[in-house]
Amino acid sequence: MTNTEADVEIDLCPPEQTDGVQILDPRSVPLGGPRAMTVRRTLPHRERSFVGAWCFVDHYGPDDVAVSGGMDVPPHPHTGLQTVSWLFQGNIEHRDTGGVHAAVMPGELNLMTGGRGIAHSEVSTPDTCVLHGVQLWVVLPEADRDMPRDFQHFPTQSRQIAPGIHARVFIGELGSQASPVRTATPLLGAELEVESGAWHSIDVDPSFEHAVLVDRGSISFCGSRLTRGQLGIVDPGRRDLVIAAAEDARIILLGGTPFDEEVVMWWNFIASTHEAVARARQEWQDHSDRFGEVHGYRGPSPRLDAPPMPGVRLRPRGRTGRNAR
Repeated sequence: MTNTEADVEIDLCPPEQTDGVQILDPRSVPLGGPRAMTVRRTLPHRERSFVGAWCFVDHYGPDDVAVSGGMDVPPHPHTGLQTVSWLFQGNIEHRDTGGVHAAVMPGELNLMTGGRGIAHSEVSTPDTCVLHGVQLWVVLPEADRDMPRDFQHFPTQSRQIAPGIHARVFIGELGSQASPVRTATPLLGAELEVESGAWHSIDVDPSFEHAVLVDRGSISFCGSRLTRGQLGIVDPGRRDLVIAAAEDARIILLGGTPFDEEVVMWWNFIASTHEAVARARQEWQDHSDRFGEVHGYRGPSPRLDAPPMPGVRLRPRGRTGRNAR
């Protein structure tokens, strides 16, 4: 998925703080391309850039494809990151310049590594009636930012972790579940279904910071109420996360060790400096071999052009967003 906000330094109201939980409200963003669909974005935020190395959280649907037109994102580039596609409903066809042609389906993880450079397209399939899911980005540390492009697929299983709570772990480890997917930094990613009246204290790694995105219903997260679309974040030091639901709910649980590097995030590029981003943009515009060509995409536009660089120097962002200069 492509980032339609080239300038991520957006003025927003300060996030709410309740019982040590930082609560971020989503903002609506039209996804780029000739057929725009609207997503709800909670990261990046002016007050928070990362949760672990998770740097981008888009939440969309459930959308009636007959009304919304579904997803049709032409080939577009990425650098310095990994993309995580996770669906609740619908199917998406993925094509990339690593030669991968894959289906994105509910309960199955697709993780694409951009590294030095990759391009891909995303199109909801003709048999999709409802499209509903999340798109997540993971920032790569500087030591791994130029790693080769890659693609990993992992079909998860739903398992009960407590009475009334089932989990699908797609990245990292939670309880007895573990994902084989490789990441450059320690991470956790899981979908949890929580039945009405269920309560559980989930054991977690105290070196991680954690976040919960509410997809459906509402929950209590470490004593704070979260409603649909909100992202609740807690800092490292907790050995357990208390989750309770007064109604059926579905959430995405994210975690990771704090990412303390500063990076420049602009459009679909993550790099260490303004100059590196400008160079990547120009190479994409020049059809450089750095990104390659996506074969087999048939859509209204052959590719997305990068927006013009801003007239000011891009500022690096740190973990909390306040380190930007």
